[in-house]
Order: sequence, then C-alpha cells, then structure tokens
Amino acid sequence: MADDSALRTVDVARESGYSVQQVRDLERLGVIPAATRSSNGYRAYAPVHVQALRAYRGLAGAIGPVAARQLMADLWTRTVTEAAAAINAVHVGLARERDEVLRAQQALWAIESEAAHHGAVEAEAAHHGAAEGADTMTITELAAALGVRTSTLRFWEREGLVAPERVTSLRARRYDASSIGAARIVAALRGSGYGIPAVRDIIDSLHSLQEGGGPERARHILVERLDRIAARSVELLRAGADLADILDSLTPARAPAPA
Repeated sequence: MADDSALRTVDVARESGYSVQQVRDLERLGVIPAATRSSNGYRAYAPVHVQALRAYRGLAGAIGPVAARQLMADLWTRTVTEAAAAINAVHVGLARERDEVLRAQQALWAIESEAAHHGAVEAEAAHHGAAEGADTMTITELAAALGVRTSTLRFWEREGLVAPERVTSLRARRYDASSIGAARIVAALRGSGYGIPAVRDIIDSLHSLQEGGGPERARHILVERLDRIAARSVELLRAGADLADILDSLTPARAPAPA
C-alpha cells in the first residue's frame, strides 16, 4: 500500500526551491539522507528531506557550498550532542571573524590617529625652527612617554614590532619619528588587551590594506567585510529552525559506559 504522506522528487524540489536534478545530486552527495523506494521503484521522501535542503541553502550562504555539503553530510552520522557542537562551531567562527575585523578597524584608527599626531608634532617643530634630527628619542625617553618599561620596548624589538632607528657603538638606541609612531600603535593595541601575535597580524594586515589604496580604501574594505559577515550570519539564522528539526531526528547522545 502506498504511503500517502511520501513526497515525490518533484514535491521536494518545489518545497525546497531546488531543481529535481539538484535534489538528486545533493542526495548523492549525502547532503540529504537517501530516499526510500516505493514498490514501483520511485523515490519516496519525507519532510526532513525538505528541511535538510533548506538548512543546506542557509549554511551554503554562511560558510560556502563546499563546507556546507561536508557539514550536512556529517550531521547524519552524529549524535545530537555532536551535531549541535558542529553547528555551534559555525556560529563561533562567524563571531570570531567579526571580532577580527572590528579589531582591525580599531588598529586602523590607532594608525591614523598616530599619523595625525605625528603630523602635528612635525608642524609644531617646523614652526619653532627645531633642528633636523631633534624628533628622536632614547629608549628611556620613549619608555617614559609610553608608560612602559625599557625592557618592554626591547621585547617588542625582538618580536619585530618596533625597531630603533639606530644603535650606537655603546648599544644606545635612538628611535626616529616612524619608530615612535609604531611604538605608540603597539602600546595602544597592547593596552587594549591584544596579544603579541594578534598585534603583529593586525599591523601586517593593515599595512597590506593600505598598500592597496591607502587608509580610505582600507576602511571601505573593512566595512564591506563586516557587511558580508552580517549577511552570512543572517543566512545561518535562517537555517536555524530547519537545523533544529534535523537535530530532533538524530540519535540521542550516548550515555557513558558504567565504571
């Protein structure tokens, strides 16, 4: 006796927004479970197949079709606990991307602020006829200006974040305007809680952005990235209800074996 609740391939295609061929292809790739076969050999689908295709659409918009196919195919072999953790990792990844862009925006602001400050210092020095080469600092002077220890500046130097203009025969360091500006940026980022690897990555990435068109272009690129992340987050939220229904159909978490 035929199951009146069974969905045909064309029904699934219509409900999911995919073509009949796409439904078959995504079944073959494991994005949706294999359909059962009716007595006459035709595919028989269930509502969970439609939910899986809608969830896949949202995931593809959030993390790309390749990663979405892999995640969906993997979900069917997981327990509820494992599948929920895999989906949560997608949310965490998007949040991390957003934090990185916001951090880069803060660093760009710091770089631009320091450039403006340095320009004002140069203008003031020129107005008062300061001698060429006066805009330098010793390591002690720079450390005092930044409110850090001289050992901190030496550590930043070893990490490649700040370099003195020159080191005299007596190993005395002199920092020129460029080095002072870099040190101020590093101090600002470190004061905001960023670790050394993060500071290095931020400065390197911003330098790359600026080389591609200056600070204005860098700001535009970062805003575009935030907009794309927001759109991807919406796609993930759109997939949420269908993913929740899929999790309900999975095997419950296994209880730990007795001791």
